Amino acid sequence: MKTQRILLGSLAASLLLLGASVFAQMSRPVRNGSVWEVAFVRIKPGMGSAYMKYLATDWKKEQEALKAENLMLMTEFKDLASLEANEAKADAVTQRVIGNDEKTMQGYKERADIREVMGTRLAREIILEPRR
Repeated sequence: MKTQRILLGSLAASLLLLGASVFAQMSRPVRNGSVWEVAFVRIKPGMGSAYMKYLATDWKKEQEALKAENLMLMTEFKDLASLEANEAKADAVTQRVIGNDEKTMQGYKERADIREVMGTRLAREIILEPRR
């Protein structure tokens, strides 16, 4: 009898803790939103027009091809997992549109004459309202 009470008490306590944990997860005051990839580029002196030409031609062509493949492109991703899941697909599209690795590297070398990539950052949006 005493063993049954202890077992029943343990079960009840476990259920209460589980319920509290589930409630705490459901009532969080925030939820994750979009993930943004931001590139910081320094255009070299006198090369603004050349870089804008690149953006309006090759870069735009690549982005449009990625868009046609239903990838989220240049800025916003549903979440970090979506960004990571699309890397192989994006590489395949880039190879098809721009060319093989050698041609891609040549493009990087040419653009190095007109701009310097300072780095990229990922930003995650936090929405200040509970998940519905």
